[in-house]
Amino acid sequence: MTEPENTPLQPMPTDWRRALAVVAHPDDLEYGCAAAIAAWTDEGREVAYVLATRGEAGIDSLDPETCGPLREREQRASAAVVGVSSVEFLGHRDGVIEYGLALRRDIAAAIRRHRPELVITLNHRDTWGGVAWNTPDHVAVGRATLDAAADAGNRWIFPELTRQGLPPWNGVRWVAVAGSASPTHAVEASPGLERAVASLLEHRTYIEALTDEDPETYARDFLTGHAAAAGEKFGGRPAVAFELFAR
Repeated sequence: MTEPENTPLQPMPTDWRRALAVVAHPDDLEYGCAAAIAAWTDEGREVAYVLATRGEAGIDSLDPETCGPLREREQRASAAVVGVSSVEFLGHRDGVIEYGLALRRDIAAAIRRHRPELVITLNHRDTWGGVAWNTPDHVAVGRATLDAAADAGNRWIFPELTRQGLPPWNGVRWVAVAGSASPTHAVEASPGLERAVASLLEHRTYIEALTDEDPETYARDFLTGHAAAAGEKFGGRPAVAFELFAR
């Protein structure tokens, strides 16, 4: 049985110190949840980013050898705007990420390195609310992240990680999925919304390739629109919504 669409969103848990966000591409977090991340870092929480790719296949007019380093620079600048200094790239090929053991191992290793209580990822389902088809990269990384949260705590899965100096970490308490069509929880967006807009604008090369609209107008309209929509189920306050899986 599905929950009624008007079910209010609950506040996200606050009894945690470290979070790790794992997504496929540069800009995934900026379109999804940077306002929440800005609010969390303001509170003194530690947030790190892990990206499966450098987004090298994301701009048609730029060859991957040029695009990858550029998008990596933009991502690091974007993360800094919301208080994130740790940004890692796993080196999987943009557009052709495969769900499987290699991806799960890489993400489990990242979880063991960073030892988060909260893991964040992006919509892992086939569609965006049944309206638009999701990309294979998002599906693969989101699903692998959910699985790797458990893998990271099991010493008998990927035992080679222990031999490499990464002992099991079974401290992940929640995985939060941004961009879900079935959200359960939310964070008020207002404290971090201006920095979220500025963070998305750091991906200017990508935005200018994507739309002819003024980049700042585009970024502001996109983020404020989504925050307002989520806020309808969060007491009327602009919000970033998540589907929260407890462990």
